[in-house]
Amino acid sequence: MNKVKSQVILFIFLGIFCFMKSPILSAKTYEITSPDTKIKVRIEIGSTITYSIFVSSQEVLMPSTLSLEIDEQKVLGENPKVVNVQRRRIDETITPVVAEKRSTIKDFGNELVLTFESNYKLVFRAYDDGVAYRFITNLRGDMHVFAENVLINFAKDYHIYFPEEESFLTHSERLYRYLKLSEISPNQMCSMPALVECENGLKIAITEADLYDYPGLYLTGSEGSAPTLRGIFPAYPLKEEQTRDRTIEVADRAEYIAATQGTRSFPWRVFLIAEKDGDLIESDLVFRLAPKQKLRDTSWIRPGKVAWDWWNANNVFGVDFTSGINTETYKYYIDFAAEFNIEYIILDEGWSDTEDLLEINPDINMPELLEYARQKNVGIILWAVWCTLEEQLHEALDTFQKWGVKGIKVDFMQRDDQKMVNYYSTIAEEAAKRQLLVDFHGSYKPTGLRRSYPNVLTREGVKGLENCKWSDVITPAHDVTLPFIRMLAGPMDFTPGAMNNAQKKNYNISFERPMSLGTRVHQLAMYVVYESPLQMLCDSPSQYLREPEIMRFLGPVPTTWDETIVLDAKAAEYVLIARKHGDEWYIGAMTNWTPRELAIDFRFLGEGTFTADIFMDGPNAARYASDYSCKMIKVSAEDTMQIELAPGGGWVARIF
Repeated sequence: MNKVKSQVILFIFLGIFCFMKSPILSAKTYEITSPDTKIKVRIEIGSTITYSIFVSSQEVLMPSTLSLEIDEQKVLGENPKVVNVQRRRIDETITPVVAEKRSTIKDFGNELVLTFESNYKLVFRAYDDGVAYRFITNLRGDMHVFAENVLINFAKDYHIYFPEEESFLTHSERLYRYLKLSEISPNQMCSMPALVECENGLKIAITEADLYDYPGLYLTGSEGSAPTLRGIFPAYPLKEEQTRDRTIEVADRAEYIAATQGTRSFPWRVFLIAEKDGDLIESDLVFRLAPKQKLRDTSWIRPGKVAWDWWNANNVFGVDFTSGINTETYKYYIDFAAEFNIEYIILDEGWSDTEDLLEINPDINMPELLEYARQKNVGIILWAVWCTLEEQLHEALDTFQKWGVKGIKVDFMQRDDQKMVNYYSTIAEEAAKRQLLVDFHGSYKPTGLRRSYPNVLTREGVKGLENCKWSDVITPAHDVTLPFIRMLAGPMDFTPGAMNNAQKKNYNISFERPMSLGTRVHQLAMYVVYESPLQMLCDSPSQYLREPEIMRFLGPVPTTWDETIVLDAKAAEYVLIARKHGDEWYIGAMTNWTPRELAIDFRFLGEGTFTADIFMDGPNAARYASDYSCKMIKVSAEDTMQIELAPGGGWVARIF
């Protein structure tokens, strides 16, 4: 009897041992939570590596694999073996050179570093406003990356704001399709950021940070109508063909997506998590994940506003000269900028030959213009086609520095494969050497380059107001979608400030004399709602000069902020935001085509009584969009106010 019992016990023990050695139970689990414990990431190490994300105990991302395929068909993340685990608390304060949202940024979160055999690591971070992970490799010599497996399995078939792309040749200027995840096929792809709308108001924005020497990430759908997104990358360009003076397309691509150093950090895969829509606007997670500042001297970096020529087609009037791309017209822009303390003017397309930056338009006396701007304390920024600048890089930038030019606007890159991503870093570095600001147009979304090189003040990568010159797609609904998606990645050069405004029924498309959809004050509010340390005034100086009340606001409105508070917001519907600069507060409100009332609680003002210079939609703005009214009142922290916004309307105030 005892012998039988012993055999039974032995068989049970062996069975349990074998069961424990099975792939399922041999998986190791690691967890990391946000400081407030609301967000949890679970990492499981078995035959593969998977991660899941929970918010308030609810699983929003189901187990999703991640891996990196490199030379010799080696897959980092396949049959992984953890050899070390490190944890640390991140608790730092960042003081940005250029304060986009706030003058000090609190970087507070938890980090988990898993070190594996084969000399690679996975780093996970959990913040109160999101999650990020990245690979780090420590391999000898150079390597090729053939694929990165970015898989995102959502727990349910949520909706997504999907900025669909047609190809990898793109300006990243897209509208947002509102789709179910299951509706996206493997043949569809989008650029980023993309915004997923979960249950109970929870939203997850997907993007990347610290992109360098590597291609940009896009997202596609999956087979079988699963609520799953997969990463896809433009492969390395082997052969390029110039199809226009400003466009170089990729004719042949390699099998690999990157040829890079074996020892490096890879881009962060970022999930910005917001319980309230306004949290998307307040977050600076992408900036926190970016590399630290690389410039020693930043005293010369000067954010500000720009009088821009291209959108208004140089349509100045009431003058005694023929307007156009000529010396007299740009002197007029300089005079306007000087009168209202606007820091810069841009000489956009036409000031030089597009294929030779040193071949100046004969109608422009560059030495005279530069001296005139210097005397008026107005900086000049010059536009350049990217490929022309690449060919003439050192000669052109040295010349610009010698001239006293303050910055460059680099346009039409239209790609983010590894080669083009490296071009951005080169331009940022070479421009900084010559104390030149940079505005990237025809660009991909920001990923944090501006933290390393704060001379990169802004970039496009947004479907902005210029589209009004040839389409009717820049609607108030689009305008109030951008702050919750594109803007969370970083500053966006939307180019606001249209003075010819229209409601739907009286909108006309005109390349030479464009107008905007929505009200006049909707445009003014963009200067508070939209973040861009280099902010355009897109319309003609002649239009602004005949509206002194408008310039009473546009003259002093800053382009950087010490504090940002979202008072009320709903993605694609409306936004109400307060921002502080020095001792002054600014409030901006925008709505889609739905007229609405919003409530302002002034408790953020603190002690004292202040003057509010208010601009609001006029009583006839619903039929004549340029109608506005303004008033000055006294306000204090004890006050509340109901404001009314017309269809496509806005409301803005300067409080001092």
